[in-house]
Amino acid sequence: MMTYHIVTYGCQMNVHESEKIAGILKTKGYEREGTLEEADIIVFNTCCIRENAENHAFGNLGALKKLKREKKDLIIAVGGCMAQEAGKAEILRKKFPFVDLVFGTHNLSELGDLIDRRRARRKAIVSLKEERAETEDGIEPVRTSYPNAWVNITYGCNNFCSYCIVPYVRGRERSRRAEDVLGEVRSLIGQGFREITLLGQNVNSYNSDGQGGMSFPELLDAVASVEGQFRVRFMTSHPKDFSEELARVMKKHDKICKLLHLPAQSGSNRILELMNRRYTREKYLSEIELLRSYIPGCPVTTDLIVGFPTETEEDFEETLSLVREAGFASAFTFVYSPRTGTKAAGMEGQIPEEVSKARIMRLVEQVNENTRALSATFVGKTTEILCEDFDEKKGLYLGRNEAGRMGYFASEQNRIGEFVTLKVERANGVSLFGEPVS
Repeated sequence: MMTYHIVTYGCQMNVHESEKIAGILKTKGYEREGTLEEADIIVFNTCCIRENAENHAFGNLGALKKLKREKKDLIIAVGGCMAQEAGKAEILRKKFPFVDLVFGTHNLSELGDLIDRRRARRKAIVSLKEERAETEDGIEPVRTSYPNAWVNITYGCNNFCSYCIVPYVRGRERSRRAEDVLGEVRSLIGQGFREITLLGQNVNSYNSDGQGGMSFPELLDAVASVEGQFRVRFMTSHPKDFSEELARVMKKHDKICKLLHLPAQSGSNRILELMNRRYTREKYLSEIELLRSYIPGCPVTTDLIVGFPTETEEDFEETLSLVREAGFASAFTFVYSPRTGTKAAGMEGQIPEEVSKARIMRLVEQVNENTRALSATFVGKTTEILCEDFDEKKGLYLGRNEAGRMGYFASEQNRIGEFVTLKVERANGVSLFGEPVS
């Protein structure tokens, strides 16, 4: 029996892409293996959105040199965004000559054939395409996140934010046909999955290429109308495309989680313009106000970047004030990381590392203050969570409520995959602890 091991970097989209890689490997006769040392093929599904992700990948690849020397038949493959980035395949081959296969984001569907070629010729292969037209509908993933399931609705991005490498490594936006998305959702619900997350770099612009057949709010409405007991999430929404129609659909269906992830990136209009985000602070706040006029108190999460080129203390203070004014439930916070090939990487006024680090600490504390305050509002109340896993260290089951808060509880029975009503007794950061009452 041949086995595989996949190392994944990055976001939920990469997690789902790794599920597709596993599906391809399964068709080639590989079975899942838990350790690097025992695997017959190791696949790195890389990310290049931030420098840290690249550094981790390089470090972990280097650690395999000894293993490759001991196991001559081991195949080491590197794919994903970093492999697709201009010039990185050549760096990989020079720095890690023991890597057998480098493939890009545009030819994932060819991975099986590439593995066959590598076995036959015993020579390293680098296979990269400049662009792709297909949407990978022929790949059957090996789902690893039960009771949650990820469903791509778009691939690529057309926005070209000045700091972001995604359009260069993922290509232009391509929408899946609505009937294919709905067919996948129905199949997943039939298999017992209880939470569906619709994925796209910008879900709001679904059907921008005319291939989807309907707008994103219409697709979301159709997904939430599928029969069965399940929840629906979606990410990521771009503020420039947020609409009242989307707010109406979110209110219409109980199945749609009342939570919106809406990346702001900065609270400064000057920085937003330099980032090419195509909205203002005022427009962003008006969208949150619109959402909450339909869904009072709807939690909003966000992404925020500090240390963007030329960011002044005043610009940063505007980001801090946005956190307070918007009342974010939580936020992913990042120090700006220059990406070669993006417009921002060539800008003057790069911010010193020590300044960025000081700012990110202040931002995290402001976000945490919001997070703690929201979590405290659940204490003494009940909230419904979808049980996802068992924490061996804590000895507790866990799952998220629709607002994204992780709830922990004790149970003598396996509750994974069940909706559980939790009576919250205490809160700690983003975590809630309590007793199940159903």
